[in-house]
Amino acid sequence: MRRHWSIELWRSLSPGGLILGTLFFAASLTPTLLPRTFLTQGVLSGFSLAAGYGIGVFGRWLWIYLELPAPRNLRVTNLLAAVGCLLLASIFLWRAAQWQNSIRKLMGLDLVESGHPVKVGLLALGTFALVIALARLFQLTFRFVSTRVGRFAPRRVSNVVGVVVSVALFWSIISGVLFRAALHLADSSYRQYDALIETETVQPTDPNRTGSSASLLDWNELGRAGREFIATGPTGEEIRAFTNKEALQPIRVYVGLRSADSPEKRARLALEELIRVGGFRRSVLVVVTPTGSGWVDPAAMDSLEYLQNGDIASVAVQYSYLASWLSLLVEPDYGADNARALFRDIYEYWTRLPKNGRPRLYLHGLSLGAMNSERSTDLFDVVGDPFQGALWSGPPYQSRLWRSFTRDRNPGSPVWLPRFRDGSIVRFMNQDGGAAAPGSSWGPMRIVYLQYASDPVTFFDYRDVYREPDWMKAPRGPDVSPELRWYPMVTVLQLALDMAMATTAPIGHGHVYAPGDYIEAWIAVTNVQGWSLQQIAELKRHLGRLP
Repeated sequence: MRRHWSIELWRSLSPGGLILGTLFFAASLTPTLLPRTFLTQGVLSGFSLAAGYGIGVFGRWLWIYLELPAPRNLRVTNLLAAVGCLLLASIFLWRAAQWQNSIRKLMGLDLVESGHPVKVGLLALGTFALVIALARLFQLTFRFVSTRVGRFAPRRVSNVVGVVVSVALFWSIISGVLFRAALHLADSSYRQYDALIETETVQPTDPNRTGSSASLLDWNELGRAGREFIATGPTGEEIRAFTNKEALQPIRVYVGLRSADSPEKRARLALEELIRVGGFRRSVLVVVTPTGSGWVDPAAMDSLEYLQNGDIASVAVQYSYLASWLSLLVEPDYGADNARALFRDIYEYWTRLPKNGRPRLYLHGLSLGAMNSERSTDLFDVVGDPFQGALWSGPPYQSRLWRSFTRDRNPGSPVWLPRFRDGSIVRFMNQDGGAAAPGSSWGPMRIVYLQYASDPVTFFDYRDVYREPDWMKAPRGPDVSPELRWYPMVTVLQLALDMAMATTAPIGHGHVYAPGDYIEAWIAVTNVQGWSLQQIAELKRHLGRLP
């Protein structure tokens, strides 16, 4: 009599894979940098279960391949493993809410009463089943190919050919069909979204503003993020009403991706428009590299425009429609090319101006914009006539200069808030301020990295698969859970999910930078004068109340 398919499936399970998979599942329920919903937790736990199970199955295959003694009483072993795994999973599911609350408390969020263990468990099993089904399909493909090749080739040769063909087939389907289709859909969607004309965003009528009828740039070609950047921000009247001092209308220049067909042409347009509106006659000029989608963080620019009483110009050029993580994945060099072209044109023009009659020049970028802004120039190329500084917030883990400064930090300073040498050139800041050594003074160039210890975009690293990252070691950052632990393989899966959800964190945590923290960082970078501690506190409250 033929056994039921469920019995066959049960007998096919690997006890080692089941045990290791459950350990991975349990570890995935522990906290990392950001809070999770039951949906994201279920998907994460399912992938973790599948990863652990896959490693266990490989271990079983290796055991057999090495012709080691096979374990006896496999049915009993499976049963005992299943009971133990069920008990372990239940205990960790029960504790999941407590672990999530350890993060939520630090971030000022409402505590949860339940981790929704049933929903998490069902989602994890569904995800696990999907991954295992794909693995079984791969196995069937391998057997089919190796069997056919085995008719005229040695067994081991046919096995190698089976693996190569199966991997090539699956990879071509995933990367060549699924990935391209998804990327085309994403690019089309982001392009259409970028082209939307919002009814609440009104085209400027002032001829001295970008996008007006007198502008070199067409309003409809600025893109959604560009139009938002130009149409929003504090006016000179609003700044004057807050500071009770004379204030200018801040100058903002933005060039959309559709404004020209190459980085060089867009950079030239930006320079010509900046000259036209009088940007080089202001006291401060900021070259902004936006995020992947072209967005410029209003918390960053609004705060600086208030601090400078409107005597400031900023210029940005869009280089992509895609979100930062997609831009980083599919066009990592394009943003850098765009940033280099813009900085080169602005810097060359700026250096030709009299030193006592030109603005102080600064760089700024958030997220992918920070990394590309870093790459816009080689600091050695500007030593003879340096720009005044840079504020780079939430730099991605791949940022070259950030990695170098962090790696070479002073002994004893934590990786999440390093001290670099005497602090005369580079300093790091977070929501609690800076880490400069007492008595240290700035040099001619001031570079500040604004970063939160809970920002996975900054602290994700593929090497966390096999080694504990330094930011987990004591002392930990102010918004990192004390319950967080490192687990091989699992931690990198957790951090990958955190990175995808980084902008869902509450303001002042994760990858969402608060106006008050930008204020402190800009004060350090631009050496703001004439503001009392009380006025700074009032500005933080004022910007914190804005939508």
